[in-house]
Amino acid sequence: MNRKAQINFFGEHVGFLWEDEHGFHFHYLSVYVEASEQCPISHSLPVQVEPFESQQLFPFFDGLIPEGWLLNLATESWKINPRDRMGLLLTCCKECIGAVSVISLDNVS
Repeated sequence: MNRKAQINFFGEHVGFLWEDEHGFHFHYLSVYVEASEQCPISHSLPVQVEPFESQQLFPFFDGLIPEGWLLNLATESWKINPRDRMGLLLTCCKECIGAVSVISLDNVS
């Protein structure tokens, strides 16, 4: 299953996160990497040219997903399996609290 998201940081497009048959990938846009005053979205994802790769959703992004009763509400309302972390991230984190937002690119033409 290939799914992709635009990652914004304080409203600025800074990179892409995607899931494919090889796992999860995150990379910063080259214009963001080259900017003189860029900040990483997380200490675990420092600004670099090379993409990050993982078999599981990166802990930083997993931490954006709601927990407890809010997670239950999301999984029941949108019929998402709680183990589908990317699906939950794409559905629930477009306007999450904090500096990072995750915009699904799955339905963009």
